[in-house]
Amino acid sequence: MTTKPQSIETGDDCVLLCFSTAPDLEVAKSIAAQLVERRLAACVSMVPGAVSMYRWQEKVHCDAEVWLLIKTNRRVCAQLEAAFVELHPYDVPEWLVVETVSALPAYLRWVFESVTPA
Repeated sequence: MTTKPQSIETGDDCVLLCFSTAPDLEVAKSIAAQLVERRLAACVSMVPGAVSMYRWQEKVHCDAEVWLLIKTNRRVCAQLEAAFVELHPYDVPEWLVVETVSALPAYLRWVFESVTPA
């Protein structure tokens, strides 16, 4: 029987899902490549076709974007956030982080093995 990594069972660490957007697929791929190469993210899923409506500088905008789903863990979240802000072209990029409630143990292990704090 497969078991969860000890750090997940004790609550000392957990897998996080970070949500954001990028202005286009080229920028999304560039950000994703850097985050995965730096071992700050196990995976970045890029979902083109999102349309965001938002208020910025007192104007309402409606823009096509690429949705980013970044899988990581709490140990590197601060480093990931700093790298993301450095790499992202927006003045104020979307950055939402949620803890996972449940996942397959093998997937959790893979995320932990793929992400390494500096």
